Amino acid sequence: MITRKPALHHAARSLLMAFLTVIAAVSAVIFLIPTVLTIVNSFMSQAEINADYGVVFSSVSDSKAYISDTVNLKFIPDMVSFDQYSTVLIKSPEYLIKFWNSVKLTVPIVIFQTAVAVFAAYGFSRLTGKLVKIMFFVYIVLMLMPYQVTLVPNYLVADKLNLIDTYWSIILPAVFSPFAVFILTKAMRRIPNTYYEAARLDGASEFRIFTDICFPLVRSSVFSVVILIFIDYWNMVEQPLILLSDSETHPLSVFLSKINSGDTGIAFAVAVIYMIPSLLLFLYGEEYLVEGITYSGGIKE
Repeated sequence: MITRKPALHHAARSLLMAFLTVIAAVSAVIFLIPTVLTIVNSFMSQAEINADYGVVFSSVSDSKAYISDTVNLKFIPDMVSFDQYSTVLIKSPEYLIKFWNSVKLTVPIVIFQTAVAVFAAYGFSRLTGKLVKIMFFVYIVLMLMPYQVTLVPNYLVADKLNLIDTYWSIILPAVFSPFAVFILTKAMRRIPNTYYEAARLDGASEFRIFTDICFPLVRSSVFSVVILIFIDYWNMVEQPLILLSDSETHPLSVFLSKINSGDTGIAFAVAVIYMIPSLLLFLYGEEYLVEGITYSGGIKE
């Protein structure tokens, strides 16, 4: 007798996959709408932006701080304008200076935090003992703490070292952040010990084992950590606001956090420019990011 259960099971599974695909597509569209609106609105004139979103961006003291009128979400400008980009890139160099401030803060953090994390993670993955386990547990606890918890101690230490109002007050604590150490330690611990033992039998030194065996196997995890560190510190706001009193030294992320009704059009253009480095880094390293996070270096236990 012919049964229809396999066919019904296949049909139900196909229907479920189609439903999940639709849900994922709708979620992706909803997620992308703010980004698309930011890009489109950056090509609008300030007058058009005020006409469409003036109520949304009104100040708190304004009687229209709540949205009482209909907001006009437009995906096509009435007239394409490059005035915002002209102001940001040519007329007002202060925005490019703030962009450069972001680079000067983020790039050293990414480089030095990755370097420290790679060597620290290698030590945690290779060394054994109760003390090592305790130290790694402390790293995990520190990673679970939000930055606001450690902000006051960091400020007090930076003040004692006379680092307040300098980039070092932000860079030094970030270099020793436990997040990258945790991720890379987990990746390195997934490398079979037989690899290390074989290298030892061949007479390889510890440094040679690290450079020729360990690092190549966790390369994708290292690159994924670089991307995550860059995105995290590229968008930082609290640290510069607390540790840098001079607004001239603030990164561009601080400006974007202080949007007011007079700078809305400029903010859209600045936001688009500010997204470019993160998008380029993500698009270039998307494959490494997924592989590094999913497979922890491509070695399964």
